[in-house]
Amino acid sequence: MSLRPLRVLLALVLCVLLAGCSSAGGGTTPTATATGQSTGDATAPTGTSGLPTVRAADLPPEARRTLALIARGGPYPYARDGAVFSNFERILPRKERGHYREYTVKTPGERDRGARRIVTGRNGEIYWTDDHYESFREVITDEN
Repeated sequence: MSLRPLRVLLALVLCVLLAGCSSAGGGTTPTATATGQSTGDATAPTGTSGLPTVRAADLPPEARRTLALIARGGPYPYARDGAVFSNFERILPRKERGHYREYTVKTPGERDRGARRIVTGRNGEIYWTDDHYESFREVITDEN
């Protein structure tokens, strides 16, 4: 088993801690929808997936806390955290079943899991959705 995903996540945590992260949720960064259309008016550099991107430091604080939990290996607050994400929407790059895992990002004011998720890939890739899989952005860290 490769240690690269763990190294990527640990580097992400360091990046977030050292960057003095803002609480902005990505602002005008465009997002890819299930139809492949972009929303927003700013163009962002793409990562390896070709999807729009968001810097880890620009994620909401709850998402950064979830990333730190993932880097530590838990414990996770929701039973579904770490479950296989099947990519039925086919927005993320197509991979074999079990490649992606999903984690809940708490939404302030929501009584249930809400719509926000972090999805990680077996090779260390990280994706963010704040609209329950309608769109994704690839999370860019200093190591990307």
